Amino acid sequence: MCRNIRTLFNFEPPATEAEIQAAALQYVRKVGGYSKPSQINSAAHAQAVEDVVAATQKLLASLSTSAAPKNREVEYAKAKARAAQRFNTGG
Repeated sequence: MCRNIRTLFNFEPPATEAEIQAAALQYVRKVGGYSKPSQINSAAHAQAVEDVVAATQKLLASLSTSAAPKNREVEYAKAKARAAQRFNTGG
């Protein structure tokens, strides 16, 4: 139903609005237990996504670190290599 929610903090360039929106949608889908809400629940679902987006933006804006920002492509390559090893697919 939902992909893994990815880390959004401490990347260069910073997380985009689209990435934050996608993570919020994934979270609400996971918590709600469905990938598409019924018509009667669609307003509550949409409001929950908006609330999670706002909370995520506030959290990301308030966090700080002394670590150097990570590179998305490098982290993606590392994750792909870990998955290949884990699932023994060879790449």
